[in-house]
This record gives sequence, structure tokens and C-alpha cells, in this order.
Amino acid sequence: MSKPSTSYRLESLLLHGGQEPDATTGSRAVPIYQTSSYVFESADHAAKLFSLEEPGNIYSRIGNPTVDVLEQRISLLEGGVGALALSSGMAAITYAILNIAEHGDEIISSSQVYGGTYNLFALTLPRYGITVKFVDGRDPENFRKAITSKTKGILRRLLVIPPSMF
Repeated sequence: MSKPSTSYRLESLLLHGGQEPDATTGSRAVPIYQTSSYVFESADHAAKLFSLEEPGNIYSRIGNPTVDVLEQRISLLEGGVGALALSSGMAAITYAILNIAEHGDEIISSSQVYGGTYNLFALTLPRYGITVKFVDGRDPENFRKAITSKTKGILRRLLVIPPSMF
């Protein structure tokens, strides 16, 4: 999809960013594609899609035209190069952590987090070799004191912050 003009104001990006009107019907609204799978033109076409040699849809949990518009719109609004829409906040937190930390790294988190986040940090991430240090998040100095050379991120509420920005 082509990106709208950079001269669009915020209101126009909110309504039209990341989407072109339907060429067949002229519909301005983003269609909701309620499908889980897509048809391939040939085995060669499928192979190119799965090897990421060619853009296109494979399976809705990987990509969907409706979600693609949302991701493009968020990217435009935030001035980013891309965006990723996920199905839940827990998925977003997990993706964020697993993209910056690996076995042997550590994360610092406020101890005042949602129960699911606490369980992810206290029970699941240690299985991947990622240590999570919990601190009293009401005092920012507690985060600063906990930073080591292995710290890859800080979670204070629902914002993952690189230690260099703290």
C-alpha cells in the first residue's frame, strides 16, 4: 500500500493512513478480512512468499490486510519505519523483552506490575536464562541502582526503556 502524502495532517492520517480506497468499489473504509488462509497462485508463488522473497499473505496470524493497515497507520502516526500489532498487552511485553534480551541478560522491573506480567518475569523468562530484578518502582533511583552491564531493559509500568535512556 502506498503511504499518504506527508502533507496530511494528524486527522487525515488517523482516517486514511496506510490505506487506499478499494479500486473495484471505491469504498473508503478499511475492509475486515475474516480469513485465516490465502490462495497461492502456484507452488512457486507459495515458496516465494514463505521465503519472504515476495510480499504477500500466507496465514492471518502472520499477516492480514486489515491488520496491515493498522500497522502502517501507527507507523505513520509515530514517524516510524514499521509497526507490529499484537493480540494482547502480554504478547507485546513478551515480544519487546525477547527482542532485546537473551540468555544471560537481565531486565529490571517495577514490582508494581500486573499479575500476568509478574508471572512472565518471575517464572517464564528465567526458563530462557533471562534474569528479572524487581525493584520498588515508586522511586526511580531504585532502577538506577539495579542497572548492571547485563541490563537490557527496564519495565516501569508498561514502558520498556533501554538502560542508556534512564
